[in-house]
Amino acid sequence: MMGQQAGNQQRLFYSFNLEEHVPADHLLRGIDRFLDLSSLRCELKPFYSHTGRPSIDPQLMVRMLIVGYCFGIRSERRLCEEVHLNLADRWFCRLGLEDQVPDHSTFSKNRHGRFRQSGAFRHVFETVVQRCMAEGLVGGEGFAVDASVVRADVSRARSIEPAVAKNDPGQATRAVTDYLAALEASGSSIPSQVSLTDPEARWTAAPAGPAVFAYSTNYLVDVDAGIIVDVEATPAIRSAEVDSARSMLERVEERLHLKPERLIGDTAYGAAPMLGWLVEQKKIEPHVPVWDKSERTDGTISRAEFKFHPEQDRYECASGKYLTSTGRATSDGTLLYRASTTDCQCCALKARCCPNTPYRKIPRSVHESSRDIARALANTDAYRNSRKERKKVEMLFAHLKRILKLDRLRLRGRAGAEEEFLLAATAQNLRRMAKWLVPRSAIWKVAPA
Repeated sequence: MMGQQAGNQQRLFYSFNLEEHVPADHLLRGIDRFLDLSSLRCELKPFYSHTGRPSIDPQLMVRMLIVGYCFGIRSERRLCEEVHLNLADRWFCRLGLEDQVPDHSTFSKNRHGRFRQSGAFRHVFETVVQRCMAEGLVGGEGFAVDASVVRADVSRARSIEPAVAKNDPGQATRAVTDYLAALEASGSSIPSQVSLTDPEARWTAAPAGPAVFAYSTNYLVDVDAGIIVDVEATPAIRSAEVDSARSMLERVEERLHLKPERLIGDTAYGAAPMLGWLVEQKKIEPHVPVWDKSERTDGTISRAEFKFHPEQDRYECASGKYLTSTGRATSDGTLLYRASTTDCQCCALKARCCPNTPYRKIPRSVHESSRDIARALANTDAYRNSRKERKKVEMLFAHLKRILKLDRLRLRGRAGAEEEFLLAATAQNLRRMAKWLVPRSAIWKVAPA
């Protein structure tokens, strides 16, 4: 017999236990198991007044944001609607059926005000990393570092050339003028285009396709379980990405007391100053390809065919002649070794060695010994295994953009990018703990009503 729904919604009283209506294998149950926000109030206390109306509970705000970033909901208006309607979200946010969900405008005001000023999002991120360490997911032996470009929330059409902004300040916003002045004062490179909406976003052609304004999210990842131990937002430029690797390693050592034995990276991190810093100062093995342009492709003799004598600090060529240096390095940390003009003019190998110059010159970095260590490591099995482990960082970037939907930022400025990247990395670590440490087939004990 065909059934018919009664459709009676006139009951006055209901017996409803929210806990019983959240599936036992729901992702938020696993995340709730490892999320501890007990210290958040103390972190934010100096940024709240002791008088006035009570504001939104900061723990509620963070829980709502974690729900949003775990499930790719980054619109604050839509997030408030989702928490209002979804029982699992209400349970995770500690809201009852009749509790009021914060208005999206009030939510935004608090998020972009005291939360950003206090550094609360980094505090939450580091609290989650410490929980990962306590659960044994962070080995601390090997770290991998990499950067990925994320488009900024600006239009390509709303841009200006720096020369035009300088010659005609009326066409540029004050933010653009101040940004260009800061770049000139610091000696940084000037981009070819500057966004009128978000001057800190960098004009780059890194993604496949046309050039865009973007930021880079930099990850420092422990390769044991793929836990993100630090994250930082930078302009989408290689030098800033390399500098961020140094600051992340320093911050992790200072705050989390973690120092890896080896660092895995791509060629962008294989420049001589970076390798010198890793080997000479930090005592970290660089499992990084060396950035080396000494190999010649025009048929002339490359630097590798010259023998270096460290005791005498000189090079020896195939003819037995020596190339010496004054010992004074250039501004970029390079020593130039020169042969004698007399030796080169009468040498039978001159046509193959220096056909277009009167004598041969060989540049050598002051960090060449560190580069030699990196070259030697590249021939080991440990290095080859490190190249495989580096894929864990690339997988996290793919997860960030395809699953968490963070392929374009919603917030502007470097501070906004930093906030989004921190929240996304926090969500990724929480999801990793929930899925690794609590199998989906596990049964959670439901608390009695």
